[in-house]
Amino acid sequence: MSKYRSIPKYPFRPSVTLILASLLVSCNGHMTHDDHQHDSGDGHHSEDLVGKPGLAHEVDRTVTVTMSDDMSFMPGNIDVKAGETIRFELANDGVLKHEMVIGKSEYLMEHAKMMQKFPGMEHEEPNMLQLDASESGELIWKFTESGNVDFACLQPGHFEAGMKGIIKVL
Repeated sequence: MSKYRSIPKYPFRPSVTLILASLLVSCNGHMTHDDHQHDSGDGHHSEDLVGKPGLAHEVDRTVTVTMSDDMSFMPGNIDVKAGETIRFELANDGVLKHEMVIGKSEYLMEHAKMMQKFPGMEHEEPNMLQLDASESGELIWKFTESGNVDFACLQPGHFEAGMKGIIKVL
């Protein structure tokens, strides 16, 4: 008699296959640099943002925002109307890299912590624009709901130094 016994071969059941397939699909969802799964397809939980990426042909008006090495945005407070699509013309007047990221304060704080942990992390999302020294660019955003929306520079140390502002959506 052998010490080893053979292991019977059982057919792989379809229900197990479906469960494994659904786990693979859910684990392979929209993963971004912050290691969270997102539902909206643009890198964010929909509750993190007030609004959505805007389209150039829908722009209602343009707002010029300057970012500087004194860790400020000019203007730091912006008023818009719900339903408005805004083209933010951004200019980095400093010698440091800056960015404008639009989102709720909780999201911005979480993102700033992540940037502190991984300072060289490159990221690009529809609610942000990152600019090197003396660069300029544009960010188009449609504000769909009234309320306050925050914006900030999330480069390491900038948010903590006070580089943030508020968009009041009326």
